[in-house]
Amino acid sequence: MKIFLTGATGFIGGSIGVGLVRDGHEVIALVRRPEQADALAALGMTPVLGELNDTAVLIAQSRAADAVINAASSDHRGAVEAIVEGLAGSDKPFLHTSGSSIVGDASGGEASDRIFTEDALPAPTPDKAARVAIDDFVLAAAKRGVRSAVLCNTLIYGNGRGIARDSVQLPRLRKQADKSGVMRHVGPGRNIWSTTHIDDVVDFYRLALAKAPAGTFYFVESGEASFGDMSQAMAKAMGLGPAQDWPLDDAIAEWGYEMASYGLGSNSRVRGTRGRQQLGWTPKAASVFDWIASDMLTG
Repeated sequence: MKIFLTGATGFIGGSIGVGLVRDGHEVIALVRRPEQADALAALGMTPVLGELNDTAVLIAQSRAADAVINAASSDHRGAVEAIVEGLAGSDKPFLHTSGSSIVGDASGGEASDRIFTEDALPAPTPDKAARVAIDDFVLAAAKRGVRSAVLCNTLIYGNGRGIARDSVQLPRLRKQADKSGVMRHVGPGRNIWSTTHIDDVVDFYRLALAKAPAGTFYFVESGEASFGDMSQAMAKAMGLGPAQDWPLDDAIAEWGYEMASYGLGSNSRVRGTRGRQQLGWTPKAASVFDWIASDMLTG
């Protein structure tokens, strides 16, 4: 299969691209800078220069491909519109990457007992309304002859298989601790996120390419953990003292509003059943705590 992939230089997209190449697919990877092209070619992908704003490139590559995966941005509506335009009427697969901060509560590190399912999503907060609208647009593309699906990833851990080694969330805690000598979490760290290993994420995308029905939304999750417990495990693995509470304002100064409030300071508790039932997805990778203890610093 010839697959057009955006985000191939990133953590998720790069890992997906490497997995697809190993499966024998031809991966056409959108890349912004010429110097990145050689690195992708070395991983077996075929680079195409362009950006998410290059509508003509996105339409042409989508039309020429057998399937499209957007792993570059959950928030770039123009890119998604161009991909759908290129795929309209083809019945080809389009997998769009979203993130479960769409159900995040920006609690400042406090706990929540609310758990969301694929059939019962809340109304989006103003901060997340635009992202949810893009997800809805992708799902509606099923009515335009696109086998579209939204894969809503939770907190992803593990070591990347492509150019980018680090995921988005836990490595920020590690880097802050490397810099300061103190592991910190937002507020009291009681907030909980659903989690998934990057290798299980790649397997999910493989299965969705082949089997996902048009217009389907999936949560990609295989467990959950509090940030307090994860940061304590990271502190132990790094040989540091106990993780410490950090006021939200200080966390925002370090990581910015979006990352501190939603990526690290919210609850995002979800349960995904469709991947298991429809696609036969069975997570196999180590838990987040096993990964922290054995592979976080060495993988």
